[in-house]
Amino acid sequence: MVSIELIRGYQLCSGSGLDRAKLLNFLHKTYQELYPDQPLSHLALMVEQYFSNQTPLWWVEWEREKAELGGDFPIPASFSSFHSHKVGCLWLGNAIDQISGDRHAHIFLLYVDPEHRQRGIGSALVNCAENWARERGDRQIGLQVFLSNKPAVNLYQKLGYQTHSISMIKSLRNRN
Repeated sequence: MVSIELIRGYQLCSGSGLDRAKLLNFLHKTYQELYPDQPLSHLALMVEQYFSNQTPLWWVEWEREKAELGGDFPIPASFSSFHSHKVGCLWLGNAIDQISGDRHAHIFLLYVDPEHRQRGIGSALVNCAENWARERGDRQIGLQVFLSNKPAVNLYQKLGYQTHSISMIKSLRNRN
């Protein structure tokens, strides 16, 4: 497993095909946070369909000892017995530009545990995603973000992302 320092106290570690269950767990965390009353069984199908050796996965591990030495942020009580703990995830994949037909990188998932937000981890993960895309020759990178997720929308806009298209949905449930 390749590991580099993401920001002080946090390591970026490469995932593998053996991490399907962990990836699914992080997807559940994301969607439960945004939509707590929705069923999440479809997420397993998403991982089954899209997770492969062509879709890199990275974990953010929080290193307790380095964080204690740095002293910048309080240690969450829930992590007091761990040496290192996965607190974030970045899963990338491929998309096809609908106008040019070019393949480009796509951020499937970027997640940081709430207790570790506002520390620069999200920005650092986006930077890693962009570097991966540049290294393989992509000219753009895309993502989908829910409009109701204002902190994420603000982060992406701050980092230079612009709205390219709008996804529109209409419910087709029985009319009364």
